[in-house]
Amino acid sequence: MMHLYWVALKSIWTKEITRFARIWIQTLVPPVITMTLYFIIFGNLIGSRIGEMHGFDYMQFIVPGLIMMSVITNSYANVAASFFSAKFQHNIEELLVAPVPTHVVIWGYIGGGVARGVCVGILVTAVSLFFVPLQIYSWWVIVLTLLCTSILFSLGGLLNAVFARTFDDISLIPTFVLTPLTYLGGVFYSLTLLPPVWQAISKLNPIVYMISGFRFGFLGINDVPLYLTFGVLGAFIVGIYILVWWLIERGTGLRS
Repeated sequence: MMHLYWVALKSIWTKEITRFARIWIQTLVPPVITMTLYFIIFGNLIGSRIGEMHGFDYMQFIVPGLIMMSVITNSYANVAASFFSAKFQHNIEELLVAPVPTHVVIWGYIGGGVARGVCVGILVTAVSLFFVPLQIYSWWVIVLTLLCTSILFSLGGLLNAVFARTFDDISLIPTFVLTPLTYLGGVFYSLTLLPPVWQAISKLNPIVYMISGFRFGFLGINDVPLYLTFGVLGAFIVGIYILVWWLIERGTGLRS
């Protein structure tokens, strides 16, 4: 039985990876171009006027945040669009009637989101090498933060797709929630520059912890301790996973 579940999981993974790889010009190239513009405008043009941040060039300081921003956006978008498309085309019904546990379905879609997020992250990192030298402080922190963040936002995309009724619905959360939280998550600045009150408010933003942990992996500096970074990531992953599993088991938004 476990072998059959493994076959089902690999099948969903293959479908999801093939889906975004087949249209790579639409899925992988745009975020790389966008991040390149960020590097040029914020790093070279504005960064030269700002100077250093925590002893690093401003460009070096923002690179981890920009990589993480692209990973968050693409992990979320991949699963949200793919799962909603399956709902819209009624392909999801095949999974609902198949003898496959909900856990397999969820991890199948998560795998696709993680694959796209990691691919975009690697491409953006490669582009950043044209602007700053690669500096690694801790490989295990980088990899663990990257995977956990990608898993979390893949789950977020799945949750969005479960409730979405139109294609417009899957763009609401990225536009009105993810984008503001990401820009206010410390991508372009350190929390130490903020007054104490705003530092406390900023720490209510979960993306602050992800960017802080990822930046620690590259530069060895962070705004919040690592144990808080992984604690917040773990809590959100478990909480959203349980919610998504429960909703799919009930057929919320899936059965008419």
